Amino acid sequence: MAAYEQIVEARGHLIDSGIMSRILDRIIEGKCSFQIDEFTVGKTNEDESFARIKIQSSDQNSLKETLDVLVPLGCYLAKEEDVSLAPAPGPGQVPDDFYSTTNYRTFVRISGDWNLVKDQRMDAVIRMDSDGPRCVKLRDIKQGDMVVRGHAGLKVIREFKDRERRDFTFMASEVSSERRVEVVVRQLAQMIRQTHEAGGKIVAVCGPVVVHTGGVDGMSKLIRSGYVSAFLGGNAIAVHDIEYALYKTSLGVHLETGMPAHEGHRNHMRAINVINHYGSIAKAVEANALRSGIMYELVKRQIPFALAGSIRDDGPLPDTITDMVQAQAQYSELLKGAEMVMILGTMLHGIGVGNMIPSWVRTICVDINPAVVTKLSDRGSAQTVGIITDVGAFLHLLKDQI
Repeated sequence: MAAYEQIVEARGHLIDSGIMSRILDRIIEGKCSFQIDEFTVGKTNEDESFARIKIQSSDQNSLKETLDVLVPLGCYLAKEEDVSLAPAPGPGQVPDDFYSTTNYRTFVRISGDWNLVKDQRMDAVIRMDSDGPRCVKLRDIKQGDMVVRGHAGLKVIREFKDRERRDFTFMASEVSSERRVEVVVRQLAQMIRQTHEAGGKIVAVCGPVVVHTGGVDGMSKLIRSGYVSAFLGGNAIAVHDIEYALYKTSLGVHLETGMPAHEGHRNHMRAINVINHYGSIAKAVEANALRSGIMYELVKRQIPFALAGSIRDDGPLPDTITDMVQAQAQYSELLKGAEMVMILGTMLHGIGVGNMIPSWVRTICVDINPAVVTKLSDRGSAQTVGIITDVGAFLHLLKDQI
């Protein structure tokens, strides 16, 4: 007979989303056994299913580790009890049995009531603030902060199916033909317009490939037309965009002809030097030294942007945030309230952004490399849908549809 057992419940679209199968698989993989005490299947595509499962194990650690995996899948303890809290022993420290968050909606039970956790994101801890539970990074924990521990009083609500947003299910993980890309872009343009008209926040996350592949005009038009509420990237996207605006080259190559410019290898450094002369991108725009491009449009339309630095950066530009903690904080701030995020040609910043946003944010990833989309999904951003195509061609098609 098993020495340890725990009863968990799960509610939602358990069958058609494959969650029930995954729950049972995780129990077996955790060297535990299960007994399904109750299983009510929804009779229509709108109905939710309900499961009550008794998990048994001869080892307490195996049971605990299994519960660690099941809670993010939407399981919660059947026993009604409030969330367990413990004080942080020091700055940036929490008890060993702290709860590590997912990007799914999470509730904690306080005095018998379920409270929604604010600022939902993955790989954080839940701190009990004066206005309720909140996701915070480990580095933001101070000694004495009350943090959530264990599994009691926790409920994770997964987006099992995008039933309320059917317009977001049109894209597959791969795009096999140019015609298919055109269809997807047309539908995506409609979604962007609808989100904008409803006052929704759209955030663009771009890598330098946007410039290299000829996507500057397309992105500039999106910004000009009011479809970009915030812009995230690195030092490179800004440098290459400014180089193109000033010298019509990207990494010293004329984009119109594909031919290297004479001493073009200097151009990206010349671009940095121009901005350094004025002190910032905005001041270069004000002085009429920078008159076109993505960064120009952002400044002219007063769209907030954040440029995160890296070890590879030349310069960097005065606007680039070289403190990584500060850059993460600025990214997170600009992502607050986003309804749609478009990740265009950047694995590094795309995965970083994916870690910061909750699962209900519509996330589009466009990249010529299928591995970028796969990695985003594998690292927890399961809501991401991908368009596998050239970013410049994508933005050119999108520009014509907006």
